[in-house]
Amino acid sequence: MSLSPFHLAIPVYDVALARTFYNDVFGLEEGRSSDHWVDFNFFGHQLVIHEHPKTPGQQSAHTNPVDGHNVPVPHFGVILEWDEWEALAERLKARDTDFVIEPYIRFKGEVGEQATMFLLDPCGNALEFKAFKDQRQIFAK
Repeated sequence: MSLSPFHLAIPVYDVALARTFYNDVFGLEEGRSSDHWVDFNFFGHQLVIHEHPKTPGQQSAHTNPVDGHNVPVPHFGVILEWDEWEALAERLKARDTDFVIEPYIRFKGEVGEQATMFLLDPCGNALEFKAFKDQRQIFAK
């Protein structure tokens, strides 16, 4: 499967704080920037943080139940290779990350089995990182 990089712009109410988070926590390479926005290479995709007043969703996220956990909505993230996901999970645990949903295996033994974890950036944007042992399961029913 050939994928095109996506472009995602998200609101942050503190550009400096968010910039430090995406640099330090994930080690993302910066692209262009100004005082009000910063481009990042987000695992091969273009993530842009844009200065914006705090949104209601950043103050208190809505959740939907999935596999016994309350998944924050909205959220975004990437699907990593299994070993990359495991390495990221270990790195985040070592940093004493405050997870919304701790790293675990969702739908264990079922169609769509996946590794997943959720966390918030410092401006309240929810991120999900997941991996599939079998990439063909990404869109399986």
